[in-house]
Amino acid sequence: MRKAFAAVFVAALAATLASCGKKTYEIALITDVGTINDKSFNQGAWEGTKKYAEEKKISYKYYQPDSKSTSDYIKSAEIAIKNGAKTVVTPGYLFENAIWELQTNYPETKFIILDGSPHNVTDWDTNATLDGGAPDFTIKTNTYPVFYAEEEAGFYAGYAAVKEGFRKLGYMGGMSVPAVVRFGMGYIQGARIAAEELELEDNAVEMKYMYLNSFAPDAGHQTKATAWYGTGTDVIFAAAGGAGNSVMKAAEGGENKWVIGVDIDQRDESETVLTSAMKELANSVYQTLEKIYAGQDGGQEMNLDSKVNGVGLPDNFDRFENFTKADYEAVFAKVVDGSITLVDDNDDAYKDAEGNKKDLTNADYIALGGTKVKVTMES
Repeated sequence: MRKAFAAVFVAALAATLASCGKKTYEIALITDVGTINDKSFNQGAWEGTKKYAEEKKISYKYYQPDSKSTSDYIKSAEIAIKNGAKTVVTPGYLFENAIWELQTNYPETKFIILDGSPHNVTDWDTNATLDGGAPDFTIKTNTYPVFYAEEEAGFYAGYAAVKEGFRKLGYMGGMSVPAVVRFGMGYIQGARIAAEELELEDNAVEMKYMYLNSFAPDAGHQTKATAWYGTGTDVIFAAAGGAGNSVMKAAEGGENKWVIGVDIDQRDESETVLTSAMKELANSVYQTLEKIYAGQDGGQEMNLDSKVNGVGLPDNFDRFENFTKADYEAVFAKVVDGSITLVDDNDDAYKDAEGNKKDLTNADYIALGGTKVKVTMES
């Protein structure tokens, strides 16, 4: 009898331990191959996820895909869902195809995608699609696409640089994808408006502008930045993800050379980081999670701008000598109230006769500089 009872007890205990041993995680973040401490997009999104989950006492976990591919993004999300995820956060436009498929396959799961919106197009030149069907851009109600007014963040960076006293600026974008294009467009406009306010002579500000065609650190990027600094460039806005670290190394090898960081406050990356053109990634994830848990449906793109504190510069100006926090707050207020208006790549000037958006040409970038900023396009 004792043996029988013991056997039953052990079996019950084992079952109990087994059920207790499977921990579930209600909120998941899928990294874009990188890690949650990449000092960029993954980290910003993770900080917002972590803050919300810990404040609300909700379990959370991040998952790192094996490769930068739609299939591995989907695989990681499915693992997260099997582990109990009710909401999945994805930082970056590379998740667009994955979310397009996941939002249909898992209608009870909520999906947040930063800097992107779901679609099935895999090749924009041929309009090839993930499923072989017609291009589809459906945003289902369980999906929450979040975009940012990068042109405003870039504007503050360019404005601050010229107000600080710099007259030779550089812009190194990772690739000419929409977000990076808008950062650059804003940077040029900020430099121009600051030059106009200061009543500088025509072409008093010079800006070298290029796309690196890479978001990864590379010795070639460092060499290029070193050459720019060597020929007089004072500050380079590196809207290039990890490639920005190569620009920082180049600045560290010079004297009084500066870098403007991107996405999050990158001042801890290098003493050469003057400021950063930030997207409030953590805040945007936090706010979107609030909407989800309040029962609000998705299905529409959200564009976060200065009016909702979606973009801006960090609240630290100790590396500036002339540009102050008061100066920043004054120009920020002008953007918010509409006294200063900026164009981005969705402006009517950059659309064809049918209203379709066109790629900007070199002449378009040069025109943004007006008479005050001489923009030189490089490759």
